[in-house]
Amino acid sequence: MEPLLTRIDHVGIACFDLDATADLYRRVHGFEVAHEEVNEEQGVREAMLRVNGTDDGHATYLQLLEPVREDSPVAVFLARHGEGVHHVAFGTGDVAATAAEIGGTGVRVLDESPRAGSMGSSIAFLHPKDCGGVLTELVQAAGGADDRPDGSAAGPE
Repeated sequence: MEPLLTRIDHVGIACFDLDATADLYRRVHGFEVAHEEVNEEQGVREAMLRVNGTDDGHATYLQLLEPVREDSPVAVFLARHGEGVHHVAFGTGDVAATAAEIGGTGVRVLDESPRAGSMGSSIAFLHPKDCGGVLTELVQAAGGADDRPDGSAAGPE
């Protein structure tokens, strides 16, 4: 049986100032911003910092999240908890099928169907109360060879 989850896609980190936080990770760890975008639906400005490549041809990232609206989930998180780890995301070849299979175990899937994520990916979230207190994201990377900032091709799907 092929594994449902193929890699740690990224760790999402909520921050008040994306530029200052990206600079901290550049100075301290040597990570550079590989991609930046505003996700209006989720109400965030985000930066993806590439950490390394993975066996499935993709990469692992740190995702920095700065709210652009006071009502965004990240703004609410920051108000309650301050800056820090917001979620952990795992890669999968088929986000809809993986979400359905995990949902079949009793874990609540927060998205009825996959939605648009960073860098053209498809995503779905799992309820933190069903995942050991960790907000968990499932990520299916976009399919083209140039869809990831590292230029890698999509993994097996």
